[in-house]
Amino acid sequence: MSYKVKTRKAAAKRFKVKPSGKVKRAKAGKRHILTKKARNRKNKLKKPAYVHPSNLSRVLPCLPNG
Repeated sequence: MSYKVKTRKAAAKRFKVKPSGKVKRAKAGKRHILTKKARNRKNKLKKPAYVHPSNLSRVLPCLPNG
């Protein structure tokens, strides 16, 4: 008997699987205490990052159809 596996909602809000198979994530450090951080640094934090291949085995099972 098979059953439906539930998605971990916390992971679904933080990660997105791209068509290439890479998992996109947001960079940390852009929530608070922004006045002391340089504009250049904050702009670099806007850009998306990808989950490292060594961590994919932890992230993918938490996502839908992972």
